[in-house]
Amino acid sequence: MADGGGRWGRRTVLRRTALLAGGAALGVAGTAQSTWIADRRLPLAGGPASATLGNRYQQVGAGAVEVSWGVRTTERLIALTFDDGPRPQWTPMVLDTLAEHAVPATFFLVGERARRHAALVRGRLAGHEVGNHSWAHHDLARMDAAAAYDDLRRSHDAIVAATGTAPRLLRPPWGHLGGAVLHAAARLDYRLVLWTLQMVEGEFPHDPAGHARRIVADVQPGTILLAHDVGTEQRLVALRGLPDLIAGLRARGYTFVTVSQLLHRAAVV
Repeated sequence: MADGGGRWGRRTVLRRTALLAGGAALGVAGTAQSTWIADRRLPLAGGPASATLGNRYQQVGAGAVEVSWGVRTTERLIALTFDDGPRPQWTPMVLDTLAEHAVPATFFLVGERARRHAALVRGRLAGHEVGNHSWAHHDLARMDAAAAYDDLRRSHDAIVAATGTAPRLLRPPWGHLGGAVLHAAARLDYRLVLWTLQMVEGEFPHDPAGHARRIVADVQPGTILLAHDVGTEQRLVALRGLPDLIAGLRARGYTFVTVSQLLHRAAVV
């Protein structure tokens, strides 16, 4: 309502401004609260938080899931891993470097990319290991148990078709775990593999040698090292520094092994 001569009075303007500001604040708070409530109310029975599916017999393979971040060992062993591939821009470069230096690695493949770019890895993974990294790099920890299993099963089949090898290891995108992920991993007889140390490309822009020195200094026996053969341009720092990283770790007495070899060696020590 206007005061005298069609103009807003100062008190009216201040009151309406305060109401608008309060409404906006409530809107932001309401959005945050509704998101929090939605997350809190994610379904338990068969949902992302649940490690069981229904009330019938749980078809979960061997009935157990192991989760590994690395291993405790006195041997100077390191497992080099690459996530998110394959992709034409980077994966061949990584494979060429590993072949030149006779270094085995473990590739956690995205199923959709493995199917689309099968020619990049077909026949080139001898001596290496493959793991499952989901079908399309969506967050498995937000899926229900059935959806997480379907995603991983689809990816599993695509990786087998592309590489001729059935993956036995799973690394969920971003390392996100949930009950549904554990349940799906058990059904597929997977071992869950996270990492002890990861590349820090953002700290060494345009300095591959500096980045390699930093990682070499941080490695300890039994490390699982996370790298990527897909991503933004800054990640190329780590890939271009791979020869220096390999040389530096070998100078410290380290031997490169696949993840499964690392886990096996630790189990028998």
